[in-house]
Amino acid sequence: MPISGEYMGMTLTIDDLDGENLDFFRYCSERDFRLQRGKQSGLLRYPPTTACPWTSDRESEWVSVEAKGTVHSYVEVHHPIQPAFKEKVPYMILLVDLDTQKGEPTADEALRVAGNLVTADGEFASPEMIKSVGIGTRVKMVFVDVTDEFALPQWTIDEDADQPDEPWRYPQE
Repeated sequence: MPISGEYMGMTLTIDDLDGENLDFFRYCSERDFRLQRGKQSGLLRYPPTTACPWTSDRESEWVSVEAKGTVHSYVEVHHPIQPAFKEKVPYMILLVDLDTQKGEPTADEALRVAGNLVTADGEFASPEMIKSVGIGTRVKMVFVDVTDEFALPQWTIDEDADQPDEPWRYPQE
């Protein structure tokens, strides 16, 4: 059965044929960040898929992963395309290198997960918070509920982690 819910005035739906994403977002609703690990490769993968990208093996298991990492890249959105985000600008979308499985299967590969920058309570970050984040900032995952069975993974500054003195940021106006 599909999962459907409202988020910021938009209907989000995961179809029942999309088993991997149904499982992933259900784990997120339990505040449990899980990724698939290929049985043959032993490697974790994201986003959820039907087969291992390295071996094409279709067998995997879900494993809990520490949801912490470092900002790899980001974008500040000032002109939203989606009307639901109009009142949230500026907002920041992060691409985060997870601490887990760094450098595997090659030195240049990492598990990278995208999400919005939010407060620890899951609210969109303020402009002041946005200005403090850049490449190298340490973040941790928080979950924003859509339904009882569906939560979105988002990112917030990890206040317990050592932070760079000045994370790299694109030149500001």
